Amino acid sequence: MTSLFVLLGLTTSANGENRIDTQRPDAPELAKYGQYNVGVRTLKLINPNQIDVVSIDTAQLDSSGVNSSGSDAPSLPKYDRPLTVELWYPAAEDATGSRVQTTYLRDGKTKISLHGKAMRDASPTQSDQAYPFVIISHGYPGNRYLMSHLGENLASKGYVVASIDHTDSTYRTLNAFKSTLVNRPLDQGFVLDEIERLSETSDSFLHNMVDTQNTAIIGYSMGGYGAVIMSGAGMTKQAAESNNMVPSGLLSMYQQASTSQAKRPDSRIKTVIAFAPWGMNYNVWNEQGLADIDVPMLFVAGSVDDVSGYENGVRALWQNAKNTERALLTYENANHSAGAPMPAPEESFYFNEDLGINVSVHYTDSVWESARMNNIAQHFTTAWLGKYLKKNTEMQDYLDLVPSSNEGKWATDQSGEEKPEHTHWTGFKNRTAKGLKFEWLKPQD
Repeated sequence: MTSLFVLLGLTTSANGENRIDTQRPDAPELAKYGQYNVGVRTLKLINPNQIDVVSIDTAQLDSSGVNSSGSDAPSLPKYDRPLTVELWYPAAEDATGSRVQTTYLRDGKTKISLHGKAMRDASPTQSDQAYPFVIISHGYPGNRYLMSHLGENLASKGYVVASIDHTDSTYRTLNAFKSTLVNRPLDQGFVLDEIERLSETSDSFLHNMVDTQNTAIIGYSMGGYGAVIMSGAGMTKQAAESNNMVPSGLLSMYQQASTSQAKRPDSRIKTVIAFAPWGMNYNVWNEQGLADIDVPMLFVAGSVDDVSGYENGVRALWQNAKNTERALLTYENANHSAGAPMPAPEESFYFNEDLGINVSVHYTDSVWESARMNNIAQHFTTAWLGKYLKKNTEMQDYLDLVPSSNEGKWATDQSGEEKPEHTHWTGFKNRTAKGLKFEWLKPQD
């Protein structure tokens, strides 16, 4: 088995490089990189005076989860919450910079290098155009580079993309799941505010560069959980008040019909893409709470997801968001890693005693090859954001598909023109649209 993992590890990289920009020969049309050079910078942000969820002393709480003194949230410990953000953006035509990004492996200890197209600290484009904004939110655990393949791909197509290191949820800061439950939506909203502030600041390199009024959130797993809340979905009373999840009633701010949740979604958020969003299979939402979603949503899932669930998880989320237009992309027989994580770094192909796993399984799927899944995700994300953020009506052609890719028929004449009976998925080369489903539901369906 060890030799197999080593062999697989060698196939994930070219010439010893961990590539995040791989475009396979069978990549669908919209996966290819766009017209812009790509720059990347690291931002260090501070969200002041936040509740320090990790430091709450549960011994001082009564059985209801409230401080035994009778006080509640105002007396809870506070801190200035640090957030590191990786920002990809369209770069100048003559931009230069290192194309190697350094980060850490799932083990939180091994330093790795990622090779792509983004240039470190490159000069941004000089244009009067403000670019739509995209927030990427990783899983638990994860880090801001986990979906870097998507971040730099979108930046090459004229988006500014901010990927968040969620404190207490990264490989290096892994601490408490309850912090993730409380802070994911707050982190996403704070980063949106901060990027808007920087775009309005005259001495910022982002000045007038970001159209935050035209924002999308892309979340994976727990990042998808946060994105679903940001889309307007209110939690069930059971989840919001559960001390097994979070003490002190901190999740009540996300409860369906609460004053704070009624303010979501933020009007700047025009759409959400949720990869394997967690929570439905743990009764975090129900039909009533999901009915409050009113931004278009694309859900992405593996049909055998054993973390977020499929029939009782992501698919149920999609079905119950009844007041919005939404689609579901399914990778047949894929598990929780469908489409989102970058290819496994070659250093990950070893067994870690502390984690009890071969580290590569954090990134890989047992059926689908990672770069193939990434290319498909890049294709559909490009079409979806093109439709809802850039108002490009041509993108609809890539989204109007027969639900099962296997049932699509390739039918062209001798000149290559499509015949009336041609139903093969648009943008996919002949014989390459296999093992996928793409399904639509309209409001009230």
